[in-house]
Amino acid sequence: MSEMLWAKGQPLDEQLHAFTVGNDPIIDLQLLPFDAEGSAAHARMLSGSGLLPENEAKALVAALRRLKEQSERGELTITREQEDGHTALEVALTKELGPTGRRIHLARSRNDQVQTALRLWMRARLLDLGEALGNCASAFVDFGRTHSSTLLPGYTHMRRAMPSSWGMWGVAFGEGLLEELEQLPALWSRIDRCPLGAAAGFGVPVKLNREHAADLLGFSRVQRSPIDVMNSRGRHEQAIAAWIVSAAGTLEKALWDLLIWSTEEFNFVRLPDSFTTGSSLMPQKQNPDVLELARGRCRELRGLAALLSHLCGGLPSSYHRDQQLSKAPFLEIVAKGEQLFNVVTRLLPGLEINEQACATACSEEVHAASEACRLAAEGMPFRAAYAQVARQLRDGTFRPAAVTASNAVPEAGQLALTEIAVTLTESKNWIGDRRRFLTTTTEHRFVFSGCANKVARSIRSRSILADSVMRSWRGSRSLRTNLAQSRTPRSTRETSCFAIICASL
Repeated sequence: MSEMLWAKGQPLDEQLHAFTVGNDPIIDLQLLPFDAEGSAAHARMLSGSGLLPENEAKALVAALRRLKEQSERGELTITREQEDGHTALEVALTKELGPTGRRIHLARSRNDQVQTALRLWMRARLLDLGEALGNCASAFVDFGRTHSSTLLPGYTHMRRAMPSSWGMWGVAFGEGLLEELEQLPALWSRIDRCPLGAAAGFGVPVKLNREHAADLLGFSRVQRSPIDVMNSRGRHEQAIAAWIVSAAGTLEKALWDLLIWSTEEFNFVRLPDSFTTGSSLMPQKQNPDVLELARGRCRELRGLAALLSHLCGGLPSSYHRDQQLSKAPFLEIVAKGEQLFNVVTRLLPGLEINEQACATACSEEVHAASEACRLAAEGMPFRAAYAQVARQLRDGTFRPAAVTASNAVPEAGQLALTEIAVTLTESKNWIGDRRRFLTTTTEHRFVFSGCANKVARSIRSRSILADSVMRSWRGSRSLRTNLAQSRTPRSTRETSCFAIICASL
């Protein structure tokens, strides 16, 4: 048989074929395991809908499991003649199972097939990104805790402004990244709908049980409109890309700070040797190449996100071949975003603070605002206090009252370290729960039995209900804090949630 699913026996221009295929044979290698999962669910759904004999469906599912494992080990390839991963799988199935392998494509198109594989891939990679960003946030918080009372001038307009600390600096970025982490459940919810069964974008003329496919794939619901399935190509990718770019924008500021403060002129911080390189000409140089490249990566991610936006925009509804070009930049954004988060996480523990240089830079004038506030708190109108301090600064008589390192900046207990750690724990628990959920549902996807279907639905329902309960509890800060500080495993807490709800029914 021809290895092109759409072949009709007509002549093929090799140059045009190469142009249309592009680099899909390479890109789709990342999607192959998820394409196999989607195909297994499709085969089981066809069998459950009476469109495929059970024995053939079982054979397909068993073969797809082997193909998934081969693709994960890097043993499955995609030829240029096959064009993409979808064809590679069908060719492999047909080679092993004969005519049965050619039955797999009933009631689906490569359009909903790629959407399903991408959606499954996005779920897994979103958790990888969340874990990497969570580790990065934790590294900043740990850094802030370690250096909670180490002085550091605060700057506005690149000029000394008020006294600060490395603790405040570290916690600032930890909290900024935590804000990004709190968006993960919303991103997950966007992609938590099953596109399988939309076919080319208009459904199919046979009766399918799309809910069954959604259950098998661990989606909480079906993406109902077949046309919207096609319209959503690029929509969710752009949402995830924007999230990565936003987190990178937070890190970009930290990278800028470290690059400036590690110069000889400031000498506030020394970078780990492993994060510097040498010069081919100047023996004394220790160039901060890793930080500069990480800073450049933040801009690169913005550029890739803009490319993705251009490729996905300006199209009418339904599917168009332009959308094929969106895969490469999206997969690149995810890979490079995760790499950026991991690099910054590795950097922070190796930073060496020059406490003496930082303390010296906190000269008297940085306490001017504190002195004006002190005078105002004692009864002087603030504008009068402001004018008095400004006058003293001009004539060189300014001497801030009772300024010490202990009261110039917030103490460790004022940095909200405990509260931030609690919220970080919640985010990491959520990621851990989702990982376990995906592991369990993936395993049951390849177990051909009615019992497995019930288990998958039970797990999915339990996860949705537990999420609902946990969200309602987050409305109370005291409950949230007590819950996160509890030693009770989250799985036990979720079980208790169900017991409470069931008792109230």
